[in-house]
Amino acid sequence: MKRPLRILLQTTIPFAEDDWNVGRFSLLREHLESLRDDEGRALCEVTARDRVADSEGNEEVLSRLDSTDFDELWLFAVDTGDGLTVPDCQGITRFRQRGGGILATRDHQDLGSSLCTLGGVGRAHFFHTKHQDPDESRHARDDQQTRGIDWPNYHSGSNGDFQRVTPVGRAHELLRGTRAASGLVEYFPAHPHEGAVGVPEGGEHARVVATGVSETTGRPFNLVVAFERAPDAHGNTLGRAVAESSFHHFVDYNWDTSKGCPSFLEEPPGDQLVREPEKLEDIRQYVRNLALWLAPAAH
Repeated sequence: MKRPLRILLQTTIPFAEDDWNVGRFSLLREHLESLRDDEGRALCEVTARDRVADSEGNEEVLSRLDSTDFDELWLFAVDTGDGLTVPDCQGITRFRQRGGGILATRDHQDLGSSLCTLGGVGRAHFFHTKHQDPDESRHARDDQQTRGIDWPNYHSGSNGDFQRVTPVGRAHELLRGTRAASGLVEYFPAHPHEGAVGVPEGGEHARVVATGVSETTGRPFNLVVAFERAPDAHGNTLGRAVAESSFHHFVDYNWDTSKGCPSFLEEPPGDQLVREPEKLEDIRQYVRNLALWLAPAAH
């Protein structure tokens, strides 16, 4: 019998009650823990934690991630630029070099910009003051409602609403769905100001697999970039990885607004997912797809 996939849900900030601590991803954790294979066995064993620094200021687990028994890292970059140290990034890089799978996600402007210090999947993230989108036409405010947040800030809808997902090219297996007649995942939770992702320079084994559309400007933007397994310059076969435009696709508040949010959120929530809860099945299916797709080849 195959053992469950060992998944680490990790934020880049120490615990803070009034922030995006890992406890605000409880519905994601519960869903992963509920997944079963065809014989009723658990698919995932989940550990969820916030940043804890050791005596040298490095994250206790991330800095040595390659020496743990985790199969996947789901990294929620919710910091303002200082969430990862060099040893943290080195531990994550070694983890992927041994075949570990990585989901790396952030949000608007410079939120989560510590990902810039992480090679590979980190380079798929574009920010306001660091590692900007190479398309300079995108260096412009999209969301016009929350004036304190600058680009990238794609307005896919209100928290509590949903957005339509458009596959790019041949539909990727991450988007395989069971709810809709199309056989695809069609909806993600929406967010008023999503970040920016794209295929990094030299990313020949990466591609954009899904886009959304701004409700404000009508402009399409990338939601998901997927990295296939590929050899690196040192002869390692890198694990699969995904860069995603916003952690709000996974956080409790965007699956169920009654769960609450930090006090600094200004925007009133929508109610589309309350009125059409069946559309949440798409993000749940996507989470299952992610867990299976990111699994190491040897699992």
